[in-house]
Amino acid sequence: MTPLLHTKSLSVAFETPDGVVHAVQDVNLTIQAGTTVGLVGESGSGKSTLGRAILRLLPENAKVTGSVFFDGKDLAALSAKAMRDLRGRNIAMIFQDPMTRLDPLMRIRDQFIETIRAHDPTVEAKEAGQRALKVLADVRVPSDRMGMYPHELSGGMRQRIMIAMCLLFNPALLIADEPTTALDVILEAQILELLQAIMGRYNMAVLLITHNLGLVAEFADRVAVMYAGHIAEEGATVPLFREPFHPYTQGLLRSVIDLDTEALYSIPGSPPTLLGATVGCPFYPRCEKRMDVCKTVYPEPRPVGEDRRAVACYLY
Repeated sequence: MTPLLHTKSLSVAFETPDGVVHAVQDVNLTIQAGTTVGLVGESGSGKSTLGRAILRLLPENAKVTGSVFFDGKDLAALSAKAMRDLRGRNIAMIFQDPMTRLDPLMRIRDQFIETIRAHDPTVEAKEAGQRALKVLADVRVPSDRMGMYPHELSGGMRQRIMIAMCLLFNPALLIADEPTTALDVILEAQILELLQAIMGRYNMAVLLITHNLGLVAEFADRVAVMYAGHIAEEGATVPLFREPFHPYTQGLLRSVIDLDTEALYSIPGSPPTLLGATVGCPFYPRCEKRMDVCKTVYPEPRPVGEDRRAVACYLY
């Protein structure tokens, strides 16, 4: 089966006054149509950069190598216009803070109309407004919100509106970058349940970028654990959470607090800066199971366990 999205040796580096920052390094990630993949890891691990690299939404100082194939097409080979047409129509993205993505000087109705007509100038304003009402109903936003400005809406309502804007053209893939960061736990659960319901209705795949392992455990079919720009471990959600193999994945899961937690745990040390070329396994300085070989040679991912999970660790 041809995957909906497949990245092959995707790397992103940024030229800075202090040197080259290697934000994403040789990432191979596959997303099948209609599935949810959770992308987890500490802040600074490269998750958001990976999501933006897929859509070619990176600053000018970014150097991208490798390939991104979407529905069989190499996105790197597309022209700037073709890529603009693909964004929103075929791949949509929800950003972390909806308040920074909605124009504070425009009513919600006008923002929807502008978005629709940017992709299809032949659509009349009345028809665009009707299409906006339909997708807003799908995300349970009352129609009277159409006449409001972003600052008049709650954080949860703004996030629903951002999701609705992503659904305007029924995209095959939705990249959700920390879609619930600024919300309380009740709204967080509501937004994720909403995304799950929409997936089935629109037959849409989701790349869920988040710190929240609980959300991933509940909603994702597969999990990719990212550390220092690399995918440390990737596999089906249930076996990965039941028996994590990579020491970093084990540390992340030990850090989760639940009702049985008696003592807090955190992974010792801090993530690397990613400035300059890395040698060996980037988790080496923090790993409780490190070996001499880890310091000098990066471990290539290999299939491990009955579920043939990809793990980049010399323990296996």
